[in-house]
Amino acid sequence: MKTLAVDVGGTKFTLAVFDGEQHIVTRWREDFHFDRCGIGFGGPVRFDEQSVALSTHVGGWNNVPLTARLTDMAGAPTIMDNDANAGALGEFRFGAGRGCSPLLYMTLSTGIGGGIVLDGKVLRGPDSWAGEIGHLNVDPNGPACLCGSNGCLERMCCGLWLERDHGRSARELLENPEFVRPYVIPLARGIKAAIMLLNPQRIVIGGGISKAGDRLFGPLRSELARQMPPWSQARVDVVPAELVDDSVLWGALALTAELG
Repeated sequence: MKTLAVDVGGTKFTLAVFDGEQHIVTRWREDFHFDRCGIGFGGPVRFDEQSVALSTHVGGWNNVPLTARLTDMAGAPTIMDNDANAGALGEFRFGAGRGCSPLLYMTLSTGIGGGIVLDGKVLRGPDSWAGEIGHLNVDPNGPACLCGSNGCLERMCCGLWLERDHGRSARELLENPEFVRPYVIPLARGIKAAIMLLNPQRIVIGGGISKAGDRLFGPLRSELARQMPPWSQARVDVVPAELVDDSVLWGALALTAELG
């Protein structure tokens, strides 16, 4: 069975074709036949309706019936979820979160999103809006966020705002230990809130910023240890995504299992 997997991100658009659970091609002829399609979209998705709610970073996506359009284009049944949920499912099935429950996946990239897998299933909530860790308020006196609040985790730590605030890319900024030390404080506050609420078995962080590796994860783990209450015995297991840039594509593949 051949599956087309699509990752629609804030600053990138990638596709892959799988034969079963084997990644076979990233480019193909126009007459390539697909049996099913899965999409991870970089913004809130109304899962029950299979439509995009909106994109907080790119205009023109409000209420777009993307699943129906791709079904028509590809001639195959299609299913969609937001990219963080897809990334969570990908890492749970094939990556650093194999078998972990609850698993919290956080994408740390242009924006910040979160996905939760509980007992092998994505926890979406009754309205499909669960997991929006990027809009936890981590600094009550922080700057205004695009969501209308202020001091959100996304506003303090995502790639979009790092570049706007500092005039350099997140990759450049994270090469400097003097920048990383204060940067991980609000990042750890958001993750701590998730730990206190969910007690996840593991937290997997993906997205472009996670590629900083030990330059990020070492100081982040130290800051989390400092912030966690001494009486808490909740595990603090934070690791980078194993699938790196392809977490969402593998999650889109796993998502198609819900097509039956």
